Amino acid sequence: MTLDINEIQKFLPHRYPFLLIDKVVEMERYKRIVAIKNVSINESFFQGHFPGKPIMPGVLILESMAQAGGLLLLQEIPDRDSKLLYLASMNDVKFRRPVLPGDQLRVEVDILAWKGDLSTEATLMCVMVDRDKETSAGK
Repeated sequence: MTLDINEIQKFLPHRYPFLLIDKVVEMERYKRIVAIKNVSINESFFQGHFPGKPIMPGVLILESMAQAGGLLLLQEIPDRDSKLLYLASMNDVKFRRPVLPGDQLRVEVDILAWKGDLSTEATLMCVMVDRDKETSAGK
Protein backbone atom coordinates (compact mmCIF):
# COMPACT_ATOMS: atom_id res chain seq x y z
CA MET A 1 0.00 0.00 0.00
CA THR A 2 1.27 3.50 -0.84
CA LEU A 3 0.07 6.87 0.45
CA ASP A 4 0.66 10.38 -0.85
CA ILE A 5 0.85 13.49 1.34
CA ASN A 6 -2.92 14.09 1.20
CA GLU A 7 -3.63 10.55 2.41
CA ILE A 8 -0.99 10.85 5.15
CA GLN A 9 -2.68 14.00 6.45
CA LYS A 10 -5.93 12.08 6.87
CA PHE A 11 -4.21 9.99 9.56
CA LEU A 12 -1.59 12.24 11.16
CA PRO A 13 -2.44 15.54 12.86
CA HIS A 14 0.99 17.01 12.05
CA ARG A 15 1.22 19.85 9.53
CA TYR A 16 3.96 22.03 8.08
CA PRO A 17 6.56 22.61 9.34
CA PHE A 18 6.34 19.54 11.55
CA LEU A 19 4.98 16.88 9.22
CA LEU A 20 8.20 14.99 8.51
CA ILE A 21 7.13 12.31 6.04
CA ASP A 22 6.12 13.07 2.46
CA LYS A 23 4.92 9.71 1.19
CA VAL A 24 4.59 6.07 2.10
CA VAL A 25 6.06 3.68 -0.45
CA GLU A 26 5.37 0.43 1.36
CA MET A 27 3.03 -0.64 4.14
CA GLU A 28 2.06 -4.03 5.50
CA ARG A 29 -0.60 -3.97 8.21
CA TYR A 30 0.66 -4.79 11.71
CA LYS A 31 4.18 -5.38 10.35
CA ARG A 32 6.04 -2.70 8.41
CA ILE A 33 6.03 0.76 6.87
CA VAL A 34 8.51 2.55 4.62
CA ALA A 35 8.15 6.32 4.34
CA ILE A 36 10.09 9.00 2.48
CA LYS A 37 11.07 12.49 3.63
CA ASN A 38 12.54 14.71 0.92
CA VAL A 39 15.00 16.97 2.73
CA SER A 40 15.15 20.45 1.21
CA ILE A 41 17.48 23.35 2.00
CA ASN A 42 14.26 25.34 2.50
CA GLU A 43 13.50 23.45 5.74
CA SER A 44 13.26 26.05 8.52
CA PHE A 45 15.57 24.12 10.87
CA PHE A 46 18.54 24.55 8.50
CA GLN A 47 18.61 28.29 9.27
CA GLY A 48 20.07 27.58 12.67
CA HIS A 49 21.31 23.97 12.49
CA PHE A 50 24.04 24.86 11.55
CA PRO A 51 24.78 28.05 9.56
CA GLY A 52 27.28 27.10 6.86
CA LYS A 53 27.00 23.38 7.75
CA PRO A 54 23.30 22.46 7.41
CA ILE A 55 22.46 19.12 9.05
CA MET A 56 18.99 17.77 9.81
CA PRO A 57 18.65 17.62 13.62
CA GLY A 58 18.74 14.09 14.96
CA VAL A 59 15.61 14.66 17.01
CA LEU A 60 13.73 15.43 13.78
CA ILE A 61 15.02 12.26 12.16
CA LEU A 62 13.67 10.39 15.18
CA GLU A 63 10.40 12.31 14.91
CA SER A 64 10.04 11.24 11.26
CA MET A 65 10.48 7.64 12.42
CA ALA A 66 7.86 8.15 15.13
CA GLN A 67 5.45 9.67 12.62
CA ALA A 68 5.86 6.73 10.25
CA GLY A 69 5.31 4.25 13.09
CA GLY A 70 2.34 6.25 14.31
CA LEU A 71 0.85 6.25 10.84
CA LEU A 72 1.13 2.46 10.73
CA LEU A 73 -0.55 2.15 14.13
CA LEU A 74 -3.32 4.66 13.35
CA GLN A 75 -4.39 2.55 10.37
CA GLU A 76 -5.74 0.06 12.91
CA ILE A 77 -7.47 2.42 15.36
CA PRO A 78 -11.19 2.84 14.58
CA ASP A 79 -11.61 6.10 16.54
CA ARG A 80 -8.24 7.57 15.48
CA ASP A 81 -9.70 11.05 14.98
CA SER A 82 -10.16 11.29 18.74
CA LYS A 83 -6.64 10.02 19.58
CA LEU A 84 -3.14 11.51 19.71
CA LEU A 85 0.10 9.57 19.94
CA TYR A 86 2.83 11.06 22.13
CA LEU A 87 6.41 9.95 21.74
CA ALA A 88 7.39 8.68 25.18
CA SER A 89 11.03 7.58 24.83
CA MET A 90 13.58 5.92 22.54
CA ASN A 91 16.26 3.27 22.98
CA ASP A 92 19.54 2.35 21.31
CA VAL A 93 19.55 5.28 18.90
CA LYS A 94 22.57 5.53 16.61
CA PHE A 95 23.08 8.17 13.95
CA ARG A 96 25.25 6.64 11.23
CA ARG A 97 25.72 9.71 9.03
CA PRO A 98 24.37 13.25 8.80
CA VAL A 99 21.23 13.95 6.79
CA LEU A 100 21.89 16.91 4.52
CA PRO A 101 19.86 19.18 2.23
CA GLY A 102 19.05 17.29 -0.97
CA ASP A 103 18.99 13.90 0.74
CA GLN A 104 16.00 11.63 0.63
CA LEU A 105 15.45 10.16 4.08
CA ARG A 106 14.05 6.64 3.83
CA VAL A 107 12.34 5.68 7.08
CA GLU A 108 11.78 1.97 7.65
CA VAL A 109 9.78 0.86 10.69
CA ASP A 110 9.31 -2.81 11.55
CA ILE A 111 6.88 -3.74 14.32
CA LEU A 112 8.59 -6.04 16.81
CA ALA A 113 5.54 -6.50 19.03
CA TRP A 114 1.95 -5.35 18.73
CA LYS A 115 0.69 -4.30 22.17
CA GLY A 116 -2.06 -2.07 23.49
CA ASP A 117 0.42 0.68 24.30
CA LEU A 118 3.52 1.79 22.48
CA SER A 119 6.90 2.44 24.03
CA THR A 120 10.35 2.99 22.68
CA GLU A 121 13.50 3.45 24.71
CA ALA A 122 16.79 5.19 23.86
CA THR A 123 20.25 5.79 25.19
CA LEU A 124 21.45 8.99 23.56
CA MET A 125 25.03 9.76 22.59
CA CYS A 126 26.46 12.81 20.82
CA VAL A 127 29.61 13.30 18.80
CA MET A 128 31.62 16.50 19.08
CA VAL A 129 33.24 17.83 15.92
CA ASP A 130 35.46 20.86 15.35
CA ARG A 131 33.92 23.93 13.77
CA ASP A 132 35.86 25.26 10.83
CA LYS A 133 37.39 28.72 11.32
CA GLU A 134 34.82 30.49 9.11
CA THR A 135 31.84 29.10 11.05
CA SER A 136 33.38 29.69 14.49
CA ALA A 137 34.26 33.30 13.63
CA GLY A 138 30.62 34.24 14.09
CA LYS A 139 29.30 33.85 10.57
